[in-house]
Amino acid sequence: MVTPTPLMQLVAGVWGFKTLAAGVDLGLFTRLAGGRTMTVEQAGAEFGLPDRPADLLLAACASLDLLEKAGDGSYRNSELAEQFLVEGRPYYFGAQIRYSDLRTYLPWHRIGEALRTDRPLTWDPESQQSMFDTADPEMLAQFWDAMYSTSSFTATALADAYDFSAYRRLLDVGGGAGAFPIEFCRRLPELRATVLDLPHVCVRARERIAEAGLTGRIDAVPGDFLADPALPGGHDVILLSMILHDWDEPTNRALLARCHAALPPGGAIVVCELLLNDERTGPPEAALMGMNMLVETEGGRNYSAAEYGAWLTDAGFVDVRTVPFDAPGANGAVVAHRP
Repeated sequence: MVTPTPLMQLVAGVWGFKTLAAGVDLGLFTRLAGGRTMTVEQAGAEFGLPDRPADLLLAACASLDLLEKAGDGSYRNSELAEQFLVEGRPYYFGAQIRYSDLRTYLPWHRIGEALRTDRPLTWDPESQQSMFDTADPEMLAQFWDAMYSTSSFTATALADAYDFSAYRRLLDVGGGAGAFPIEFCRRLPELRATVLDLPHVCVRARERIAEAGLTGRIDAVPGDFLADPALPGGHDVILLSMILHDWDEPTNRALLARCHAALPPGGAIVVCELLLNDERTGPPEAALMGMNMLVETEGGRNYSAAEYGAWLTDAGFVDVRTVPFDAPGANGAVVAHRP
């Protein structure tokens, strides 16, 4: 029998996220790092919460598999929380949660406006060139930390699924703070990489690269991959990770043509994205990210592997194939070569 239960689960989705965001904001999971346990009374005392809210928060986090309850009634981190919600862990995901909570959730309340106007809600196209054009340094820091948070684990998943060992020079177009090159260069001692991004982003990238001890192997080169007539040469593989969903088809086709021109014969291009199926009916994470592009961009949407494949072929690439994997920022990569 069909019931409205799935609809109620969708309604409750925002409750789950806001519970997660509250736990991250309080530092709950960081306080419980390393196997520490906490009772309701201790949580109330540490976070300044009355007994009822403390009890409800811990119970809700346990229901979401963020906490586990011990036999004595105390709570500890689940494996998920211990790995990804403790500040300082290699793949800490809290920056993405904070950014979504502070930057995108309120605009999502006006999704009907975005549907009717086909205009972004998180920035004003009348006064800004793009969502990356802002005078608010705190917002920019939140955004790039969020992207790094999502990209780090996605990079490891891509590196597990696709062998980059055949390449010597990687160009990460729109590479942000350098999460992908950092992960790849940690694995592959012979690999060198270049991050191409806006000047203020390169500052952030150099900080992350230095923290990883990879300053001599990864460069951050200022540039605008949409406006510059050509991409930097001298690379045998180009990565476009979570980039093309920000833009419309003509913009993406033009960028792929510049990628083709920048690669030598035999060079590869890797398009890493949340890919829709060919029927454009799912998976939900890709389709809903497309809705988020309506909120955050002027022309962005999520595309299928078939669409990317057709654009790559039209740009002159050959041997197009799709490499599936599972990660928070992408579920696959479309790979092709310049003949």
